[in-house]
Amino acid sequence: MHGFTFDYMITIVIYDDHKNRREGLKLLINNETDMVCVGDYENCLHIENGLLETTPAVVLMDIDMPGLNGIEAVKIIRAKFPQILTIMQTVFDDDDKIFNSILAGANGYFLKKTEPEKLIEGIREVVDGGAPMTASVAKRVLEMFRNQPDNKSNKFNLSEREIEILSFLVKGYSQKMIAAELNISKFTVNNHLRKIYEKLHVHNATEAVASAINQKIIKP
Repeated sequence: MHGFTFDYMITIVIYDDHKNRREGLKLLINNETDMVCVGDYENCLHIENGLLETTPAVVLMDIDMPGLNGIEAVKIIRAKFPQILTIMQTVFDDDDKIFNSILAGANGYFLKKTEPEKLIEGIREVVDGGAPMTASVAKRVLEMFRNQPDNKSNKFNLSEREIEILSFLVKGYSQKMIAAELNISKFTVNNHLRKIYEKLHVHNATEAVASAINQKIIKP
């Protein structure tokens, strides 16, 4: 992993029905010099008003909440506030929940037992354009590909390099991490990503990962 910080404050809102966990996450976030928690809520019933009031860059979203679950809430965020990034959190690494979260437009997916420093790193990665996931979740996503029929990469005319970069996205790598892994510049990664998005008819890393799953593009 390659650490990085930002020269501006990352504003974060927490949705979790457990008060102690919300308080713990607030302390964790506010202890960082480049982050601040601007709101926390026990449910998503008034999510539009809450996000209009707080205007966060990132939302930490619990999946299992009463009234309106996190996956449905992310769909609302994607429709009404497409600029807001979302990271899903759950106690389960359930395939359906992972898949549905990605399809709903979540930008990252972490288990609640994830180490605090990994979650903080994931927040920075998602702001940097990555799609971070707990290692066990990334493994499950790759297993989804293994269970799919033959890949259809030729259908989208993706180059070998583009498929390679897409596979790193699926693993949760940020643009900086992909650049370091492939020993190329972040500018080059961005150029490849623009071409990938154009060929897949998507707008961001999360949609590219979802498309890769749906279209069975990645060959494990």
